[in-house]
Amino acid sequence: MSKTDLPAVRGKLTAQRALRDLTWLRVGGPADHLFQPADLDDLRDFLAALPDDATVFPMGVGSNLIVRDGGLRAVVIRLGRGFNAIEISGDHVIAGAAALDAHVARKAADAGFDLTFLRTIPGSIGGAVRMNAGCYGSYTADHFVSAQAVTRRGEIVTLTAEDLNFRYRQSDLDEGAVIVGAVFAPPRGVPEELHARMEKQLARRDETQPTKDRSAGSTFRNPAGFSSTGQADDTHELKAWKVIDDAGMRGARLGGAQMSPKHSNFLINAQDASAADLENLGEQVRKKVYDSSGITLEWEIMRVGDFVDGPDAEA
Repeated sequence: MSKTDLPAVRGKLTAQRALRDLTWLRVGGPADHLFQPADLDDLRDFLAALPDDATVFPMGVGSNLIVRDGGLRAVVIRLGRGFNAIEISGDHVIAGAAALDAHVARKAADAGFDLTFLRTIPGSIGGAVRMNAGCYGSYTADHFVSAQAVTRRGEIVTLTAEDLNFRYRQSDLDEGAVIVGAVFAPPRGVPEELHARMEKQLARRDETQPTKDRSAGSTFRNPAGFSSTGQADDTHELKAWKVIDDAGMRGARLGGAQMSPKHSNFLINAQDASAADLENLGEQVRKKVYDSSGITLEWEIMRVGDFVDGPDAEA
């Protein structure tokens, strides 16, 4: 699809836009098109007029994403300044989808609201809602009231927790829909105490995670636990890093990719890695863990796009 086949926009529409510099891991090929809407109406009009056969991929700040080396056959939508407002209204914190999680946590704390779990999560609010992001035992779903989204047909809809069906590190969202904002009802707290807690969280993160390396956060979801009857449950008390360590894969390397020696559930671009290096190393880790423990690790990092030798059926 050429740029002339796409609707006119007031924002920025770029053909064959490289995505590697828009992701934290700095890998991947180009998108067919990248659209950065000027505002909500620009986004609505674009989606409503977009040909039905065009694939839409909403992208946040690329903190939890591998774009494969062959690129992405889609119109990538990346929200910017028109979608990053943060407001306090009564008992609610209202944030645009492009607002960074850390900024929302700080502004909420200034107003005496406890969203401190967001402070160390790398990403934006749209992604936090989409993936039910969580940390320190708190999840986005715990404080969620509603989200506003634009459907593939350009309609504005309000989504409840029931609509999104939040689960561990996932939710349900119609294909091509773009989350544009969310409302939270967090508990109250003392601003000074909330900021002090976040400082401790940051210090703990820096001590235990490779924050100075190029990573995409946690690579794999923590495995589900098992109840006394042997049935899988949703406790996730068993940690992915532990089963990776037990499989001897801490510090493992493939090409320029490495499982961090500091935290073995962090996949890092150690030296000019390709997307294939990173994904293939992750798959080696999954195989080693399964062989040693019978546990199948599930990817937490989203992987999209084509391999260099052709489309990927799982993308």
